[in-house]
Amino acid sequence: MVLSSNSQSVERDAAERKRALPLPSEQEVQLSASLPPILCYCVASILMTVVNKFVVSGANFSMNFLLLCIQSSVCIASVTIVKKLGIISFRAFDWQDAKTWFPISFMLTLVIYTGSKSLQFLSIPVYTIFKNLTIILIAYGEVIWFGGRVTGLTFVSFIFMVLSSVIAAWSDVSNAMNDAIPTAGMGSIHDVTGVVQRLNIGYFWMLVNCLASAAYVLTMRKRIKITGFSDWDSMFYSNLLSIPVLALLSIVLEDWGTENLNRNFPAETRSFLLMAIAFSGAAAVGISYTTAWCVRVTSSTTYSMVGALNKLPVAASGMLFFGDAVTSGSVSAIGVGFFAGLLYAIAKNNQKKAESRMYPEGIIPLSNRKP
Repeated sequence: MVLSSNSQSVERDAAERKRALPLPSEQEVQLSASLPPILCYCVASILMTVVNKFVVSGANFSMNFLLLCIQSSVCIASVTIVKKLGIISFRAFDWQDAKTWFPISFMLTLVIYTGSKSLQFLSIPVYTIFKNLTIILIAYGEVIWFGGRVTGLTFVSFIFMVLSSVIAAWSDVSNAMNDAIPTAGMGSIHDVTGVVQRLNIGYFWMLVNCLASAAYVLTMRKRIKITGFSDWDSMFYSNLLSIPVLALLSIVLEDWGTENLNRNFPAETRSFLLMAIAFSGAAAVGISYTTAWCVRVTSSTTYSMVGALNKLPVAASGMLFFGDAVTSGSVSAIGVGFFAGLLYAIAKNNQKKAESRMYPEGIIPLSNRKP
């Protein structure tokens, strides 16, 4: 009886101590729920950029269409397996939906191809900074086609985005020219011309990539309203419909001769290279999933802030893994671009708050709704 009484007393004391412990605040609970999707999105984004840069940076690599076709095939296989496991769901294939979505898929193919080509000629920091210019194109495209609005603070962030791109380009050109001219004396005209030509090709593909990305996002916004696609629906159709296009372009435009295949996929690194390509296709699924996860658990504003913050580790990954030059110009460009991204996220947050005050119910009418 004495032992029983003592054990009950100990249990009561333990229960009282547990109740006396401070409960986690609402902010702490939200933070603990938000950290996993944010970290997973950052990791997936960095992995995708680094792996793609590794694959296309080979001296003899020229089969970008084949690369993208393999990535899309792996992506479709991955989401199909995950769907069969019951983790995700998306609508079954329908020819009418395919016809409606095919232009979007074709534009996505153009976006990914031009992105891979620009990564082939530009460093990761420069590529990351110039991607900010796509935000400007999308914003003014929404003004023209969707009646959007660019606030004063948003416009200031755009100025800093352009400034960061100018600094990045200036630093990139300066470093490339210094590398082309030996320290012992003036380099040959042929070396300097080759460097300038390579940079011009890279910036051309970067310009096309920004224009294609903006057109893709704006057109997709219209098509989603027509089809009612979810995130996984749009991802499934975009990748599935791009496979025959990429395969056809690869067969018609790329050299499938044995000699060229051996140059693109050397025997000593072939297995590792194919594994990296397959991994990048799976990473595309990870980015899509973590993006949806991050927006669902946090908010679109938090997601945009994470995108701004993520530019620093993505740019740093290029300096770490590929030996991209760490100079005052490159660091300044990354810093200004980082500040511009934060400023843009704050501006969008302020704009969202103003719109919510204008529409107290939180419903922003994008089109005429039937009662």
